[in-house]
This record gives sequence, structure tokens and C-alpha cells, in this order.
Amino acid sequence: MFEKDALVVYGRTGVCRVLDVTVPDFCRTAPGERGTLYYVLRPLYQDRIIYAPADNPQLPLRPILTEEEALALVDLIPSVQAKAYYGVSVQDLRDHYQSMLQTNRCADLMEMVLSIYAKKARAEQTHKKFGAVDERFMRQAETLFAGEIAASLGITPEEVPDYIARRVHAAQADGAAREAEPAEA
Repeated sequence: MFEKDALVVYGRTGVCRVLDVTVPDFCRTAPGERGTLYYVLRPLYQDRIIYAPADNPQLPLRPILTEEEALALVDLIPSVQAKAYYGVSVQDLRDHYQSMLQTNRCADLMEMVLSIYAKKARAEQTHKKFGAVDERFMRQAETLFAGEIAASLGITPEEVPDYIARRVHAAQADGAAREAEPAEA
């Protein structure tokens, strides 16, 4: 069970703060009966309140990545072999992207974003139109991924792309410097 003030990822909503764990007024039963316990969630990047039943085992709720986990995930980006997915139909493409979003895993979001970017780059190289379905799911996955990385690292979602670019560039420069060092005999 998550405690009050915990940061969690709630399905496709993204990062939320647990405002409370309570039995809301709309769930109160007869006097003396307990009622259903709910998480009261406030999305960090949206203006609304969500009530989610705390005892639901299928609830798409998990803790956000730790700072160390977020950094490790960002450091994996250069090594990810992004493969564009081309569905046999628009519905097949939607289903594929929906299934990736439903895993509720930040690593899957990262892979999804990178694979759609690869598809977009290929479309631009071949002077073909980039699909609206790809565009919509890319934006959704980017938003969810950036939101969680931002919350884990204590930055804003808008800072995430530049942060990743700087970190990847620094790692590549460090790797190149190590390769250039003479081997010790």
C-alpha cells in the first residue's frame, strides 16, 4: 500500500502524488461499516483528482523509478536497438502501441518512443508521410516517459530531452576518451 505523499505512476495518467488513502464520502455505507478504501491521486502534470480503489489487484499503480533507476534507463538509450513496427492494418498498429502502454513500464515507453522515432526517421528519408497513429502514440509515450524521468530526477518534463541529450553526449565523449588512452603495458 502506498503512503500519503508518495509519487506513483498510475496507468496512462502518468505520475501522481498520493494525496490520501481514505474511504471517500461517495463510498460510505451504513453507519459503522467500513466501506472501500481509495487512493486519492493528483496527477503532477494535469489539474484533476483521481479516486482509485486501493484493494484492486489489477490497479495499474506502481512507485516511480528511483533516481538511480532513471539514470540507468537513460544510460541505456544509446544501446537500444529501436525497431520500427509496421502493422498490417491501422488497428493492428493501434493494438501494438496500446499493449506497450498497458505494461505500465518506463522501459517499454522508452523503447516505444525510440522505435517510433526510428519509423519517423525512415519516413523522412524515403519522403513518405509519417502516420497520424504513430504521431499520436509517440506523443503519448513521450509525455509519460518524460513525466516519470522528470519526477525521478527532480527536473521538469520540458527539461528531459536536453538532459538526456547531454547525458548521452557526455557518456559518448567519455567512451571516446577512454578508447583514445594508450594501453598500459
